[in-house]
Amino acid sequence: MVVLQMVLLLCAGSSLAKDFCSPNVNIYAELEKLNDMDKRIQKLEEKLAKVLSENEALKPLLQDSQNKLKSLQKENEAKKVAFSAGLLESGTGHTGPFNSVITLVYKKVFSNIGGAYDSNTGKFCKENIMSNAESSSHMIFTVAALYMCIAGVFTAPVKGAYYFKFYGHGHGGTTMAVSLLKNGKTQCSVFAWKPTSNGNGSNGVVLTLEIGDQISTQLWANTWVYDDPASYTSFGGFLIFPL
Repeated sequence: MVVLQMVLLLCAGSSLAKDFCSPNVNIYAELEKLNDMDKRIQKLEEKLAKVLSENEALKPLLQDSQNKLKSLQKENEAKKVAFSAGLLESGTGHTGPFNSVITLVYKKVFSNIGGAYDSNTGKFCKENIMSNAESSSHMIFTVAALYMCIAGVFTAPVKGAYYFKFYGHGHGGTTMAVSLLKNGKTQCSVFAWKPTSNGNGSNGVVLTLEIGDQISTQLWANTWVYDDPASYTSFGGFLIFPL
């Protein structure tokens, strides 16, 4: 601004020097114009300083808005939860019968939006528990700990109302029986008593889940289910709305 003022003064001075001898030049009027120009420049500097100050004050508000937007985007992503899977990843065959109940692991994953369904073997989880044990006395797995490690489990990422559906298929004179469990407790089941040809069952349920609640399906003891590339035995679910 100082440079601008000097340039203006030089220009004005040059003009005055050219017309100094002219009887039409009013030196006092010209000086008044320069003074008025100086005042206007000063006002512009004040306005600029005010705008810069307001801009600095807006920076925290802008950052806060950006943080809120990112938070809302993350919340929106967390609300996208859906999965569907068939029992056998490939091939044809029965699962079971076994002397005790087992958690069914659906390996043919059609979709797993949100990554809440685990189709892995559970080996990684067990190895980490073992490696983190302080002594051999801590290496004894409780039933609850094993349940947390077993694959084939859906874990709720957000609190909300969820819908789950599962199908079971059996044949050949052996009973087919599967239950859907919430945190290890039976919610509903399908059952076909020793079908001579084909036996099918399906069931569904709406459940209110907290973050971390787990849903799985369990094959009853001494029963079996059949599956092939048509995925007759399957399991799926999705978040209806968060709570």
